[in-house]
Amino acid sequence: MKLIVGLGNPGRKYAGTRHNVGWEVLAELARQNGLGTARAKFQGEVVEAAIRGEKTLLLCPHTYMNRSGASVQLARDFYRIENDDLIVVCDDFNLPLAKIRFRAKGSSGGQKGLADVIRRLGAEEFPRMRIGIGPPPAQWDVADYVLSRFNKEERKEIDVTISTAVGALAEWVDQGVDFCMNRYNSG
Repeated sequence: MKLIVGLGNPGRKYAGTRHNVGWEVLAELARQNGLGTARAKFQGEVVEAAIRGEKTLLLCPHTYMNRSGASVQLARDFYRIENDDLIVVCDDFNLPLAKIRFRAKGSSGGQKGLADVIRRLGAEEFPRMRIGIGPPPAQWDVADYVLSRFNKEERKEIDVTISTAVGALAEWVDQGVDFCMNRYNSG
């Protein structure tokens, strides 16, 4: 079994914000591959899916971004999923808008949800897919920026990236993180 986690914040006020791009990817992944309706479990929202013949659990923690690790740890431990078989999808303001980057392991890079997952799992060795939301303008506070919405042009780019990310996650399920790093991290 694979576990795909999308990071974000619950509630309508956060819908469509830069910080919730991980949730948007999982919503589209569930729409295309889900086997039923979402249910509350593991302090989050869970959808079972079949991706390229592999049973996959899609998890959106409802713990708010900075406490995402609790939800991920509960799901991982319940299903006894190895860290190599889980991937976290999150935003990254250090990447250009709409850029996708896979990593097999590493630090949080300042992403507080990812930092909490690392802390709760006790390891940096698990795959992650970062989606670029672009850097905050000089006059912006980082927290305000990540909680802002994309403008009309950015939204078009992010929608294309979400579609690409869904396909890339299917390839991760089927081919693994090294394949995805080689395919999506160029440029």
